[in-house]
Amino acid sequence: MKCSQEGAKLGLSGAVWLNKEDRKFLGGDRISLLEQIGELGSITKAAKAVGVSYKTAWDLVNMINNLADKPLVDRLTGGKGGGGTTLTAEGKKVLREFQIIQEEHRKFLGNIAEKLGDADSLYQLLRRIAMKVSARNVFAGTVARIVKGAVNAEVDLTLKGGATIAAVVTNGAVDNLGLAVGKEAYAIIKASSVIVGTDLHDAKLSARNLMCGTVAKVIEGPVSAEVDVEVGGGNTVSAVITHESSKNLGLAVGGHACVIFKASSVIIGVS
Repeated sequence: MKCSQEGAKLGLSGAVWLNKEDRKFLGGDRISLLEQIGELGSITKAAKAVGVSYKTAWDLVNMINNLADKPLVDRLTGGKGGGGTTLTAEGKKVLREFQIIQEEHRKFLGNIAEKLGDADSLYQLLRRIAMKVSARNVFAGTVARIVKGAVNAEVDLTLKGGATIAAVVTNGAVDNLGLAVGKEAYAIIKASSVIVGTDLHDAKLSARNLMCGTVAKVIEGPVSAEVDVEVGGGNTVSAVITHESSKNLGLAVGGHACVIFKASSVIIGVS
């Protein structure tokens, strides 16, 4: 919900968000993208229809699948038809849920606008607390283990599909966030902190987090390359590496790759 001001006149507007166990992960803009994917069967066409770049649409699909309990979008590569993008049964269910609550949401705004007192103060408050995360990788999960040391604590977060992300944070952060086994939390990792490799199943590494899967996307630039690796359970990890590294590894869509990141590179957040 937000308050907008035109001159001296205040108005009330809002947006619908769908939550999973109090986790906000789907809003109207992402729903629109899902609708277009369902109708057009192509992420390229869907991006154009909603007025975003192909890269932005791809990143949104990754985030949606990472945060959903079950993948909402299924991407097919290659094949006789050249691949495509479709909604899963869960994705179609989410769209139906959104359509049901949308009309009720409109009625809610109409009612609350009549009762709202200091709309200008609310508007200023929402501006102060609004936050967007620049990190490319955001995963929702459940705290599975906390081991406290003298200063820092190791926190294990279990994602959907059973994968685990290990993080090292301060004991103060554990207390401030109210972290406890069974609590829902987010793991946030910058793409620049992710290392990509191949054939690392038997490698001995100091980094705690190693996930292997299939390369879903490679965008080559003159200096850097952006690589997305699907690691199972509907989770996709994005990495930014050098163009030369991508070339030397022979990364290609459909190929095998592993992603590595340190526990100290993981930020833990709660909603």
